[in-house]
This record gives sequence, C-alpha cells and structure tokens, in this order.
Amino acid sequence: MNAIESISQFHRLLSLPEPLHPLVSVINLDQCTFLEDEIWEGFVNHFYCVALKREATGKIRYGQQHYDYDKGVLSFTAPNQVQQLDLRNTECGSGYLLIFHPDFLLKHPLAANIGSYGFFSYAVNEALHLSDDEEHNLIAILDKINVECGHIDRHTQEIILSQIELLLNYSRRYYERQFITRKNNNHHLLIRFEQIMEAYFSEQTTAANGLLTVNYVAGQMNLTPNYLSDLLRIHTGQNTQQHIHIRVIEKAKEQLSTTNLSVSEIAYKLGFEHAQSFSTLFKKKTNMSPLEFRQTFN
Repeated sequence: MNAIESISQFHRLLSLPEPLHPLVSVINLDQCTFLEDEIWEGFVNHFYCVALKREATGKIRYGQQHYDYDKGVLSFTAPNQVQQLDLRNTECGSGYLLIFHPDFLLKHPLAANIGSYGFFSYAVNEALHLSDDEEHNLIAILDKINVECGHIDRHTQEIILSQIELLLNYSRRYYERQFITRKNNNHHLLIRFEQIMEAYFSEQTTAANGLLTVNYVAGQMNLTPNYLSDLLRIHTGQNTQQHIHIRVIEKAKEQLSTTNLSVSEIAYKLGFEHAQSFSTLFKKKTNMSPLEFRQTFN
C-alpha cells in the first residue's frame, strides 16, 4: 500500500509549495491541483485530516439517505485509513484541509484524548453538514492556525493545538446538533437497529454465528461502528454495546424463566463461547447469577 508519510509530500502531490510548518498545515483547496501519480489509486496518510468543502454542488450519501450539500461539509480521517481517488472524476474544489502529524501531538494532552473524537472513524458518507454560522466559526479557527504556522517558536505547538482542540470540540457539538435535528431519518435508523437485533436472536443463528457484535449491527445498517454508537448515545443515552447487552440480558431472562435449559445451554444459544463469560455479564447487569435469577421463579 502506498503511503503519504509527511506533510511536505502531501503538499507536493497537490502541487503546493513547502508547508510553513513541517507537522501541521492549513491548505486552501482553491490553490491545489492533483499531481498525476499512481499513489492516488490506493494510499494511506500518516497524519490526521479535517476537510471542509465549501459551496459544493451535487449530492452526498449520508447514512441510508442522499442529501444535497450546497453548504459546508466537514469530514475527518485518522492516520492509516485506506483511501482511493479517481483523478478522472475528482477535483480539489473549494474549501480547506487541516492536516497534522501525530508527532505534533506528543507531550500534549490531546495526544491521549484525540481518540475520544469518534468522528475520525466515521465514513465519508457520515460527514458533518454545517450551517453558515458554523462554517464561518470553523474557518476563523483555521485562519488562526494558518497564521500561527508562520511563527515557529516555543509557544507554537501549544497555541496551534489549543485551536485544533477548539475546532474538534465545536465539531462534536455540531455533530450532536445534526443527530438531533435529523430526527426523521434518525428515527428510521433507530427502528432499523431494533429490528436487526431482534432478527439476530429470533432467527436462532446466534449459536452458529456467535454473540451479536457492534460491527455486525453497524455493517447491516451501512454505518461505521463509532457513528452508530454516537447516534444512539445522543438519542438514548446508551451506546451500541450497551444496547446489545440489554437485549442479551432480556433474552437470557426469558430463557431462564420459561425453559429448563442449563446455564451453559442458554449461554451457547445466545452466542457465548464460554458459559463463564455469560454468567459474569449477567451478574454484572442484574446483581444475580443466572441460577439465582432462576430460583426467584421457583
């Protein structure tokens, strides 16, 4: 797999001059031209990228629906995510790219906290759609970062990273707003989520396929696991794994109270490889062992 290892290499591939700072850059897409290179056929970046596309025209697939994006669209990619560009149908367009190398985060709290921004693992079709005010707010932050890149001294890292963290926190707020304002589409997604879980247990395939997983549910919904969990957390207060555990415990209680199956048989039927794992989860969620729960019905 081809790799774009440095900010400087990425600048060259976009026909841009050397960056002001070797580890962070704000790129104006109006000034870019893709260099003809086979690297675009399949590559990974070794840095974080925040892309703000402005005044784009057309449609973007978002979740299971299509949306016009004639306003700002913000997307995020983490290092080492596989990407591909078809130069015949791709233009730089208008907007900005913020790119920063993981080394730039070293010895700063953001190095440990950046994993909490789940949208770096969202798919491109789960982009953030910005209002005019939101877009202007983020562009103002990008402008500050760009200016600071020209002043490399002992304060540079702290000032730039504080601005990057501010941008990420605003993005988190705007994503939560988007989850809430798109109630109709999200309502359908929540119903679909429940249907997938119910079908998985009702079709009696758990013994063969194993315990229901976050990745399976997200894949069935054409969403990334992080996006689905964040969507559920905003609307229900619980992430995907917590919802799965609730459903597993419900099914376990049903089997314990209405059948004579042993705990091991019930565990296997629910997809657990080991009965002990099932018993541990059950006691954690109910404060009773499976056998203690069963005895309450005798």
